[in-house]
Formats: sequence, structure tokens, C-alpha cells
Amino acid sequence: MSYREGRFWQPDVTVATVVVDGGRLLVVEETVGGRLVINQPAGHLEPDESLVDAALRETREETGWDVRLTGFVGAYQWKAPLQPDGSSGRHYLRFAFAAVPVVHDPNRRLDEGIVRALWLTPDELQAESARHRSPLVWRTASDFLAGRRHPLDLMQHLD
Repeated sequence: MSYREGRFWQPDVTVATVVVDGGRLLVVEETVGGRLVINQPAGHLEPDESLVDAALRETREETGWDVRLTGFVGAYQWKAPLQPDGSSGRHYLRFAFAAVPVVHDPNRRLDEGIVRALWLTPDELQAESARHRSPLVWRTASDFLAGRRHPLDLMQHLD
């Protein structure tokens, strides 16, 4: 049965932030499904939250960094592969933002599952591709590195 035939379907809406300082990218190591993976600071949009606010919140919660958003990198759609139990992979719609660091709180407790935040050069991040949480990690970073930026006012939150 398809969506048009009445089956409910809804993608996971997520945000990610490409934070750059001195040529290095802020990433997180996190435990997912028993694996230690690398991702941008990223997470799910919460009810009644704007995409911009979600990007700022997730970056703070996962890294301890407050950042200033400088642009919109892009929107990405990805379906995760089938799970070992045979269930369908989740479908993600990711909104990615560019940012610069403002202030760090080294004492902030990081989100559950986050092992640490670290700064990697683009070459170091690419070399760790086998540990990327998904193909979205490098695609988002490479689009940023290629200069892809759009004005933040593309994101409109209507109350």
C-alpha cells in the first residue's frame, strides 16, 4: 500500500551544522547501534521549533559550543538501508547550516550517546568516511567546502 492509498508516512526532519574555525570542522563522535560514528552536530526538529533554533540547540547540546549561523548549506533527502531485522530504513530530510563558533562551555554535559566533540581538517574527516554516521556527513561537508551557501532568510518559520 502506498502513501496515496492511505498509508501514513512521515520522514525524520533533522538539522545539521557545519561549524568551521581555522580550516577545521567541528564534529561529534557518538555511539549508534553499538558503533562509534562521526557526524556533524545534528538532531531532530522538535515540535514548535524553527529549523534555525533547532540547529543552534543541537550544536550546543552535542558539543558545548554556542555558534552563529552564517548561511544555509542545503536540504538533503536520504533513506537509510534496510535494517538487519528486515524492516525498512528510516527516511531523513536534513536541513544543513553553516556556522562559526562563538563561545564554548567545556563543563556542559553533552547529549546522551555523544562521546566527544572534536575538530577535524577536511582531509581527516574524509579519511574517516567508514565511520561516518551516514553519507549525509561528507555530502554536507563537501557542499560547504565547495562554497555552497544560501541566505538564512530562505528559512521561514510562521507562527
